[in-house]
Amino acid sequence: MSEAVVPFRVEVPDAELADLRERLARTRWPEPEPVDGWSQGVPLDYLRDLCDHWARRYDWRRVEARLNALPQFRTELDGLGIHLVHVRSPEPDALPLVVTNGWPGSIVEYLDVIGPLTDPAAHGGDPADAVHLVLPTLPGYGFSDKPTRPGWGVRRIAGAWARLMARLGYDRYGAVGSDWGTSITTALGQRDHEHVAGIHLVPPIAAPDPATFDDLTAAERAALAALEHAKEWEDGYSVEQSTRPQTIGYSLVDSPAGLCAWIVEKFHAWTDCAGHPENVLSRDQMLDNITLYWLTRTGASAARLYWESIRQVQRWFTAAVEDTVDVPAGCSVFPKELPRPSRRWAARRYTDIRYWNEPARGGHFAALEQPELFVDEVRSFFRLVRG
Repeated sequence: MSEAVVPFRVEVPDAELADLRERLARTRWPEPEPVDGWSQGVPLDYLRDLCDHWARRYDWRRVEARLNALPQFRTELDGLGIHLVHVRSPEPDALPLVVTNGWPGSIVEYLDVIGPLTDPAAHGGDPADAVHLVLPTLPGYGFSDKPTRPGWGVRRIAGAWARLMARLGYDRYGAVGSDWGTSITTALGQRDHEHVAGIHLVPPIAAPDPATFDDLTAAERAALAALEHAKEWEDGYSVEQSTRPQTIGYSLVDSPAGLCAWIVEKFHAWTDCAGHPENVLSRDQMLDNITLYWLTRTGASAARLYWESIRQVQRWFTAAVEDTVDVPAGCSVFPKELPRPSRRWAARRYTDIRYWNEPARGGHFAALEQPELFVDEVRSFFRLVRG
């Protein structure tokens, strides 16, 4: 097995972009939804307008240039080729930090926070907060390889990340995670606790505590109600991806309009957007992420992580408490995130919570929605464990 870390560049052929535009022009649209708003999914008028922008005005080369301005690499981990961005800080005492996203996110979530985190002095911050950033791409996502056999769940990915950090020469490091990254980061803290200085979770994955149900705070009642609402009205995508990822994958890899609707629905539902995704994210920000999924043909392969791991993760944030985590933890619970455990619930699983905050605004894609707040949260926790 090769341990080489090889430079990588994104170079999408013009023919791929032309094919995308042609497919969008040939979209066979359904009839409009018979209800107002988003209750049946993405409204037809909104999606047609967004896809028209995608076909006529969106510029992939802009984000491709941003990616290629970063030091990108590929390396083999556990037999699979993994893409990563590795940005070293100019500060010699910077803390190494591995950051993991989830679905339907990607490396583009973090483009606006890489500079402030790695070079605080250049962005009006304190050089003592600097980090070396490692942003690996999940198996089956983006420019990483697609697994050809089952078995790549969150715990195996955590093991691969531990080997990656050792390969890059980091003996002590921190870890940050959102979405799938919260579970991977948690597992990394359990598995590689001798080298992990601390884990920052956005949000922590912890179950409600039945012992508190006779004495719930207003926030805890709202969190329980949100879990029930999601189970009934929001989890259709998860059920499909966790049971039949191959079936939905044909649509996601073949139809750009279908892929766009599948992901934009989550930008609407999971952001702190007051009912409209473009209140917090621009069209191009959303399309940067969607186009990455389209060009890499990862609609099916990314969905398979649900088949691998969602049942275990759901137990962690709805019922299970036996899987404790002892490394220092920082927790940021943004108001439109799901789940939103309280600190006393989270403390049953994370036994050494050093930092807890509930920012005033932001949702599931915190680094993309509120980059300054995200940077502040990361800095605030890791100041406590740099040591």
